[in-house]
Amino acid sequence: MLWKDKYALGVSVVDTQHKELFRRVEAFVKTLRSPASWEEKVLRVNETLEFMKAYVVEHFNDEEAYQQRIGYPGYQAHKKVHDDMVGYVLEVSAQYERSGYDEQLMQQFAGKLLAWLINHVAAEDQRIADYAIAKGVSGNAH
Repeated sequence: MLWKDKYALGVSVVDTQHKELFRRVEAFVKTLRSPASWEEKVLRVNETLEFMKAYVVEHFNDEEAYQQRIGYPGYQAHKKVHDDMVGYVLEVSAQYERSGYDEQLMQQFAGKLLAWLINHVAAEDQRIADYAIAKGVSGNAH
């Protein structure tokens, strides 16, 4: 399990979404590394891409709404990082379809996605939690 409790922000909706993202990315990587043929993996890979395109946007919207509620000063920069990641996911997905489901492209995508998720949640998102704690607005502020 890639998720670690130390990644939690203390905001239940965001933490639940983070856990789901970690679970899906971990399953995606396991699928890609499995000894099954590429033809056997394609359906699972396609499902993961569709999930990521929808869920990442939903999650980012919820996390950004939380940042705005607590007056997080790094909101604009954080939103830019999110927007860039959404653009990357959409671009890779389009390349993947144009390529006729290229396995190498998905291997590269999985590696970048995994590294990005861990680094983003462990570093960037923790700054949100640190700010919320320092300002006394941590938790499920609504």
